[in-house]
Amino acid sequence: MKIETLARKGILKITSYVPGKSIEEVQKEFGVKRWTKLASNENLLGPSPKAVHAIQKELSKIYLYPDGPCTILRKAIAERFAIPERMVIISNGADNLILMIANAFLNEGEEVLMADPTFSVYTNVTQIMGGKPIKVKLKEFTHDLESMLKKVNRKTKLVFICNPNNPTGTAVSLEAFNHFLSCLPKHLIVVLDEAYGEFAEGVFHPNGIDYIREREQVITLRTFSKVYGLAGLRIGYALGREDLVSCLYQVRDPFPVHRLAQVAAVGALNDEDHAIQSIQLVNEGKKYLYKELDRMGFFYVPSQANFIFVDFEIDSEEIFQALLREGIIVRPGRVWGYPTFARVTIGRMKDNRKFIKALKKIYGR
Repeated sequence: MKIETLARKGILKITSYVPGKSIEEVQKEFGVKRWTKLASNENLLGPSPKAVHAIQKELSKIYLYPDGPCTILRKAIAERFAIPERMVIISNGADNLILMIANAFLNEGEEVLMADPTFSVYTNVTQIMGGKPIKVKLKEFTHDLESMLKKVNRKTKLVFICNPNNPTGTAVSLEAFNHFLSCLPKHLIVVLDEAYGEFAEGVFHPNGIDYIREREQVITLRTFSKVYGLAGLRIGYALGREDLVSCLYQVRDPFPVHRLAQVAAVGALNDEDHAIQSIQLVNEGKKYLYKELDRMGFFYVPSQANFIFVDFEIDSEEIFQALLREGIIVRPGRVWGYPTFARVTIGRMKDNRKFIKALKKIYGR
């Protein structure tokens, strides 16, 4: 029997998520050398020493199943935000939580509103569940909330707001988001994806926890992959009203987060100094990169995240290949419909300087 008959309707038409090239991939293609990976928005400061120590202590227990509800970590997160534990759910990365949200709330034929471009997993999970992605072009590289409002109808079930947005690094304003939220009908849920939220500067952007405390129909997503440097352990969490979170538990795997990830996340959460250092590293690197990109005459989108969206003026695949020859990995922008742009992660100062040095060599500027 043909696979088209066997597979769930529509999934064969999904464009699979394509991550940035890994160091292992480029080593296989270009040989072993010192690689600087600025493609996946990882925290190049690395994980908290407290997280590493917690993993080392837990290693001898990996023959045991993990704590399914993630009791200790869930309590720590609830205490951090002064909310009941029933408003917290933890899973295998924010990606998995996005899938859980689609599983829990989206029916076939319902619509899901999102920006274009934004994190492509929103589209994928919508299509898996037989929903219809409704994409609204960014305005000046930022969510166009007014145009998104015009697309809301009785079929709209979910709205994804990636804030700051991936890949542009822009954030919607507090005023614009509050107006947007106040205009929405009660039958839909807003998912505020704050994977990069800790890097946003200033108080003029919405903070998901404020809406959770006010019991708005909002689910906030956060992750330990970025500011906490635990991307390889795949651990994230969602916050929301008790009834919304209860629905997520209905579709949750029995043991979604392994033992090492749980204890590492607790360790990272308790290391405020490391989180502050990670944010400072990004802020200092951002200033340096802005200055150098300005000197070289490149346009870039001012970012509230740990990456910068840069226009390299020619096909960024060419720049991607040229940078690979210099031992640097970035993320070309064609996948988001911006063929001359690339997304560049802000790293340690030595990483940033290496990137700028390579760029000057390539362009002769």
